[in-house]
Amino acid sequence: MKPQIRILFYSILFFLYLSSTSALLSLAERLSTDPFKTLGCGFAVLNIIYAFFALKWNVLLNIVSSIAIAALALFSAMKFGDLHLFSNLDPYGIKTAIMANAVFSILLWEIVYQIKWKINSKI
Repeated sequence: MKPQIRILFYSILFFLYLSSTSALLSLAERLSTDPFKTLGCGFAVLNIIYAFFALKWNVLLNIVSSIAIAALALFSAMKFGDLHLFSNLDPYGIKTAIMANAVFSILLWEIVYQIKWKINSKI
């Protein structure tokens, strides 16, 4: 996949993450479930959709990488939000965690893509 197309897909994925966070949190509130579980499942679904439309790998690799990336990015974002790096702008670390989740997800997708590309080029 060309770098320009990957950048376009990552930009779309970034804005999907940012725009769907509030909807997923309101869904968690309506269902009265743990917001982190709802966010994790919602981001996993977004990742699965991204993997099937953009990457077009095999089914098992799409699903496993999507769920792993959603879980790892959400965990990393929560830890990053707890650092309180931008306490003047974001006293509770919520916006920082949301932005970090989107950035970590995109970074992890690029790592997975590069690994997959290296493996395919060796075969």
